[in-house]
Amino acid sequence: MPDNYRPRTMPMLRSLLVIMGFAVLTTQRLPRIRADEPAPITVNVTLDAGAAEQPLSGRLFVYCSRRMSGEPRLGPDWFSPEPFFALDVSNFKPGLTRIIDDRADGFPEPISSLPPGKYRVQALFDQDLDSHHPAYGAGNVYSSVREWQLDASPSIDLTLNQVVPQRKFQQTTWLKEVSLESKLLSEFHHRPILHRAAVLLPQSYERESGRRYPVLYMIPGFGGTHYDAARLYPAGPPAAEEGEVEFIRVLLSGDCKWGHHVFADSETNGPRGAALIRELIPYIDATYRTVAEPTARFVTGHSSGGWSSLWLQVNYPEAFGGVWSTAPDPVDFHDWQQIDLYANPPLSLYYDEQGERRPIARQQNKPVLWYASFAKMDDVLGRGGQLRSFEAAFSPLDDNGLPQRLWDRKTGKVDPDVVQAWSKYDIGRILKRDWLSLEPKLRGKLHVYTGALDTFYLDGAVRRFADTVKQLGSDAEVVVVPGKNHSDLLSKELRRKIIRQMSQAFLAVHGRSEQGRNGAAGKRRVGQRERRMPAAAR
Repeated sequence: MPDNYRPRTMPMLRSLLVIMGFAVLTTQRLPRIRADEPAPITVNVTLDAGAAEQPLSGRLFVYCSRRMSGEPRLGPDWFSPEPFFALDVSNFKPGLTRIIDDRADGFPEPISSLPPGKYRVQALFDQDLDSHHPAYGAGNVYSSVREWQLDASPSIDLTLNQVVPQRKFQQTTWLKEVSLESKLLSEFHHRPILHRAAVLLPQSYERESGRRYPVLYMIPGFGGTHYDAARLYPAGPPAAEEGEVEFIRVLLSGDCKWGHHVFADSETNGPRGAALIRELIPYIDATYRTVAEPTARFVTGHSSGGWSSLWLQVNYPEAFGGVWSTAPDPVDFHDWQQIDLYANPPLSLYYDEQGERRPIARQQNKPVLWYASFAKMDDVLGRGGQLRSFEAAFSPLDDNGLPQRLWDRKTGKVDPDVVQAWSKYDIGRILKRDWLSLEPKLRGKLHVYTGALDTFYLDGAVRRFADTVKQLGSDAEVVVVPGKNHSDLLSKELRRKIIRQMSQAFLAVHGRSEQGRNGAAGKRRVGQRERRMPAAAR
């Protein structure tokens, strides 16, 4: 009998041998309970036949919350996570029940350590392959929320009877969705993979039918997708102010099964950067009235999107006319959120040299999250967490076809062999190695901003990056903004400064009259300039 099925009652009229055999079988699978022991804490999750026609394989979650509103399945909240439990399940047949007990992974502890009290609980079964968050994965099944007074009952039943629908993109005259199958990614993953993006057309696009526009590619941070476009621009496309030009804005999506693929070609996520350059960008230029020249194509992003944008500019230097990266994930692996990954002997992510806990996030100067507990939460998720997302983007595969782990999950000690594999994604290291060839291609194109009090300690790597480009004699603009953190860095003033710098870069090459030209020659050249391997792969 497979693990975690609820045992069925044996018929009374069976031979003694069969009864004894069943007793042996059940004691191997269920905790031995003495008469004076309390009943174990369990959550019994049944797959409703109306929610699934065939057996499912994936990861079963149970979320417990003391909050009196909202759906627990939308968690965990990084800064105030609540208990949740998860179990990999194969061949979960409709009508049958799985049990969440101490055999399940648990955060922060196994379910037997769940404090007494009143909870709101919800179950979810994750079988989606395209979204990092189970709550948004189309086809995943989940239960209603039930209240559970743990003091009164150590067990509760939940039924998976609702299906997560495919998200819908609301198009308008100025907001369009791109959903394009990627040949490169589909061949890599052996199933259809789609490029998804939102295209925000300028205010003048409809009335000036002969006009062409520069393009701004925008990459959201961890958890962001192209669906965010309507929320980011509720009033429509922004008007160009004095000293600015209008852009076609393209909001990309870094969302994938493992988290954020950061547009880096990897052994787990596939050729994400190459697919963008060779497939999606030519499609955008062929479909919309762009000035189809690299000098009229810019890229920006924040957080994981900030790293992505800088990575794309450095690895495809002739594909873009400039990058404006804000609060990027670590751009120098000598300072991976205050940890030198190259240190010898290797360091622990969990504890510093004095044995003190390492923080991974702060509010102002006060640590509020710790690496060890954050990593535990990440691992109970199984996939889709921020730390496992890094491993999927940078690590080679292990013998099981999964991303190799950067650190020992018990001690936090970094694995130098995995670090060596990661080093080809160290942007500062790439600049040092390839500066002679990169310098003329990146001249005037690099702009990086971060807050001096970045919430996730990302400012340290940016400071090192600033030292690197200075030593190389680069004209890169690297700014550490005093008093700003991860969330408040992108002020209205900084956003306006970035748009004006992009506008100036475009006008310096093309002038305002270029926007009225046909641009056919540029369109023919799209996709021909970057059919070389990225710098990191050389």
